[in-house]
Amino acid sequence: MPRPAVVRYSGLAGSVSLAVAAWLGGATNPWQPTVTPGTIFAGDNGVLLPLAWLVGTGLLIAAWVLGVRAVPSARWAYVTAGLWMLPLLAFLPLGSYDAYSYACQGWQQSAGLDPYAGGVDLLGCPWADAVAPTWRDAPAPYGPLFLVLAGIAAKTSSLAGTLVGLRVIALIGIALIAVSLPVLARRGNVPLGRAVWLVLACPLVPIHLISGAHNDALMVGLMVAGLALAVTRKGWAAGALLGLAVAVKATAVVVVPFALLLMLDRRMRPVDNSGSPSEAPVDNSAVLSPSTRSVAPVPGRAGEAVANGPKISAAPAAAWRAIVALVGGLLIALGVVSLVSGRGLGWVTALSGSGVSVQWTSLPTAIGMTIDLVGPDAVPVTRVIGIVALAVVLAYLWWRARQRDALLYAGYALAATVLLAPVFHPWYAFWPLAVLGATLHQHLRWLVVPCAVASALCLPDGYNLALAVKTQGAVAMTAFIVYFAWKSVHEAKNRAAERRRADHDLHRLSRPDA
Repeated sequence: MPRPAVVRYSGLAGSVSLAVAAWLGGATNPWQPTVTPGTIFAGDNGVLLPLAWLVGTGLLIAAWVLGVRAVPSARWAYVTAGLWMLPLLAFLPLGSYDAYSYACQGWQQSAGLDPYAGGVDLLGCPWADAVAPTWRDAPAPYGPLFLVLAGIAAKTSSLAGTLVGLRVIALIGIALIAVSLPVLARRGNVPLGRAVWLVLACPLVPIHLISGAHNDALMVGLMVAGLALAVTRKGWAAGALLGLAVAVKATAVVVVPFALLLMLDRRMRPVDNSGSPSEAPVDNSAVLSPSTRSVAPVPGRAGEAVANGPKISAAPAAAWRAIVALVGGLLIALGVVSLVSGRGLGWVTALSGSGVSVQWTSLPTAIGMTIDLVGPDAVPVTRVIGIVALAVVLAYLWWRARQRDALLYAGYALAATVLLAPVFHPWYAFWPLAVLGATLHQHLRWLVVPCAVASALCLPDGYNLALAVKTQGAVAMTAFIVYFAWKSVHEAKNRAAERRRADHDLHRLSRPDA
């Protein structure tokens, strides 16, 4: 097991090295031709920039992966994660030019223009030449809350001041995650130190959420805080925070049905020998599926358990109160911030512009790109199929979550959203990590490995390495999907056959002459 000090300061060295890379070749104003593998091998970028990026990324990822088994305490994990963020605060954005798009959208909002009506090509912006060419004609695909906050940041009237404001917004999101993790980890029965390490020390945080100032930090922070309040059954407050999360990015709406299940999750609080209540989980199906059968105990007054029996006549009323509180809080928060921004619901129609990027890192897009090699343009079709499949998967996960851990299944729902969405950017991998890191007990490699790979995908100023192997990546991803589907069907058949054999053997043993 590596020493905690080695893990901490190896990661810190990696963060400092990445700060050097950001200083030498981060996303700059004005936009410049992107640093690519070709320019690196041609020597156009010198030696120090690619070396600083390679060493920094490698050290940060290695320290995070090895540190999963070296976390001595939650406090140590919090401090270490904070140390890794510090070096990147004062330098150019890493991994993306999106911060400049945010800055221009904030300037448009503060100037009384409608960022949902068009991009910087149409509406203008004093820093338009810093926006990546791909997004110069795209309207803002973000919610009204983020526009209001970006507009406040742009009030400084300088690009540097606006970037500082955007990083402060990202830090607020990270702080919300930090204060919410203890509640989620306790609910998921996961050691807090490990949860903090998996979530906050992930290289995606310093590279993309802090240095890149992506608004995903605020969206995830509000979303996680809303889930934490749902765990404690503070319905109106949970709904309000989830509404604010949706008002940053619409993706947060995925967890709302699971937050409702958390609100309905009743826990028996029997009285122990000392007279103090203690928690023990019970079946929540009594609240979700009213019937007249005998059910597990639900909370009574003063920590007393309610006896088994058909005592669930109040369950529908409790369910409706939870629904009204959560949904009411969400709609009120979303409505208020829409009115304050002055943009109404115009951001909903602007969401379609986010699909301009076509990369094989999105599963549906990869399948469409592979079909394109031998036939007509299939990407739009496979993307629609992916969205339909996502809706089915989300409904299935919610149904399963009724009798299981709703918080864990909220993480699964976010993972499904990332996998089946039309577009994937590396920082999207943080969405499920923020929940699964505090709830998942086993198979952590399925959580750690994708996030580690995603952390290394972008070169300093935003070139995605997936672009260098576009065709090969699409074919490989499609082959993986086919193999995974075949393996899933094969294992399902094997399990069904084993159950049939077991039932047959049991039937034979139960016969009188056996």
